[in-house]
Amino acid sequence: MAVAEVVIVGGGVGGLCAAIRLRALGHAVTVCERADRFGGKLDARTRDGFTFETGPSLVTLPDVLDDTLATAGSRLADEVDLVRLPRPFRYHWPDGSTLETADDPEATAEAFEAFSRGAGAAYRSLIERGRRIWELSERTFFAGPMDHPLEVVRRLRSPMDLVRIDGARTLATVARRRFTDPRLQQWLGRYATYSGSSPWRAPATLACIPAIEAVHGCWYVRGGLGALRDALVRVAERTGARLLAAAEVTGIRHDGRTVAGVRLTDGTTLDADVVVSDVDAEHLYRDLLPDPSSLRRVWRTERSTSGVVVLAALDGRTPGIAHHDVWFSGDYRAEFDAMVGAGRPAAEPTVYACVSAVTDPTQAPDGAENWFVLINAPSADGLDWDSLRQQQHDTVLGVLARHGVDVAGRARWTETITPADLAARYRNPGGAIYGTSSNGRRAAFVRPGNRGPLHGLYLVGGTSHPGGGLPLVASSARIVATLIGAA
Repeated sequence: MAVAEVVIVGGGVGGLCAAIRLRALGHAVTVCERADRFGGKLDARTRDGFTFETGPSLVTLPDVLDDTLATAGSRLADEVDLVRLPRPFRYHWPDGSTLETADDPEATAEAFEAFSRGAGAAYRSLIERGRRIWELSERTFFAGPMDHPLEVVRRLRSPMDLVRIDGARTLATVARRRFTDPRLQQWLGRYATYSGSSPWRAPATLACIPAIEAVHGCWYVRGGLGALRDALVRVAERTGARLLAAAEVTGIRHDGRTVAGVRLTDGTTLDADVVVSDVDAEHLYRDLLPDPSSLRRVWRTERSTSGVVVLAALDGRTPGIAHHDVWFSGDYRAEFDAMVGAGRPAAEPTVYACVSAVTDPTQAPDGAENWFVLINAPSADGLDWDSLRQQQHDTVLGVLARHGVDVAGRARWTETITPADLAARYRNPGGAIYGTSSNGRRAAFVRPGNRGPLHGLYLVGGTSHPGGGLPLVASSARIVATLIGAA
């Protein structure tokens, strides 16, 4: 196609990656971001010398981001200092048992065997099967758009590919069949939360995630993941993309068939041959481009879970703490039944903490720690999170206290972020962290596609194919850039 005037609505990771790729293809690109800085949920909070990741806290599949930057003549290693974590996670259970993983599948298998007899072989088998599922997913589901089932069918080498990808069973089913130890069933089920889903409803395809971590590593960006956001902005600007902060789009202009541009809050209009949406699909089709038919299709998908976050600035050092720790609840099924089934906070949640100062001392003052603490929460509308804020804060700290971790007694200060705060900050309905969930066998097929209902409209980001999380959002930008093509 000829050189296109492209306007990208939203400057999150999907929008920035799309800008880099489309500039590399020769198009003129303007990115409009409603906030005063770019990156979307890839964000950080700094206060009193403490820095917290308030969005993604882990980089997996860095090659996906590296591929994006390569289109602009750069490499990820040239832009940020990537650190591969030698011991990525430590897991804790109510009975006092703990399990730590290593950046070596065989060492992790040995740790599993020491933790529960027979689990080492089960872990090795899981990782091998997960590796094959990921390789199959890469060349089928993630290789291109899925606006029509035939698009993925054409990428299959055999009808058996649909069986091998293991989309008919749930992750919880595989966990029960793979591990006899209920604690390890809970460990595997946790990977459903990587897409804001329930292990009892998400497909067993997600068993590829622990394999990705084991084979490709778990990575941290020195200086915090905000440095990754800054790198994407820097590269996009170097390519010649025009980045407009505090420029909120209020509508997409069109003639009924083809996009014509966008309209901003101050009344300014920008002409465009192509509009790429990096906002929640529900917001797109409800507010920016009112389209009842497309909106109904969005509502067919299930939102991902949200989360309650407690940022805690702690004095002192915590013995044995890892960069990433998880304290499991005593009843995982009840936890998800409450959140996903009943749409209410769980009485006893699983708690995740990222303490990046363990790896990067610059993230906290000397002798202190920066605790980003997260519990999953429903993305249901209608909950009064202002009333629930203190209760949820106390619940989080209470769970940690029962596990022997004193946060309240060491805190200089804490700050609680609720799903309502996330919804207001990022304009994602219900504060859904990952956009759409993977719940249900058809989740991948009903998720909003990368092509919009108007000629010249495309979608990237967590509510469009292939879903949420850094590597998938970056992949959505690659898919859209391929659909648009070179100038």
